[in-house]
Amino acid sequence: MTRIILASSSPRRKELLSQVFIPFTIQAADADETIQPGTKPAEAVQQLALKKAAVVSAQNPDAAVIGADTVVVSEGRILGKPENEQDAKAMLLSLSGRTHAVYTGVAIITRHEQVVFFEKTDVEFWELTEADISAYLETGEPFDKAGGYGIQSAGALFVKAIHGDYFNVVGLPVSTLSRQLVQMGLLSSCFPSRS
Repeated sequence: MTRIILASSSPRRKELLSQVFIPFTIQAADADETIQPGTKPAEAVQQLALKKAAVVSAQNPDAAVIGADTVVVSEGRILGKPENEQDAKAMLLSLSGRTHAVYTGVAIITRHEQVVFFEKTDVEFWELTEADISAYLETGEPFDKAGGYGIQSAGALFVKAIHGDYFNVVGLPVSTLSRQLVQMGLLSSCFPSRS
């Protein structure tokens, strides 16, 4: 069986992939994550996922390497990870009472093929008060997450509705990914053995 490597240091992606019993190892990718101005969100996340996977694949040519990247898009603007508290606050204010989109791009590279796809999920936020945002910033949670919030933890309290794959918002659309791995012959089933 081909060795699978997740090209990510994200604890959330590691946890998601572990939950579906896909055997894998981790090797963080040191790739340039700059998004060129004017790049559409779906293209941006796919390009970044491919860059990450390509870096690790070059070092492990016999492995299947999975790269992923997630962005939040509000009012046509791509929101990455906030640079500081002020940036995080501005992001959360821009999401308050609105629906935004979360895009995750995924790239899978093997010796024989390369597959790149993306998933989009719409997330609707409640109206947020200054007190809500201040209390959330004090948790320290927003600073390593696209859009300045984590749906899988305290940021869940901001979410009024979700349309699409929840796990995509966390950072990895595991259902689509596992089916793609089956299609590529890297898994025998979407429900791999726990052993």
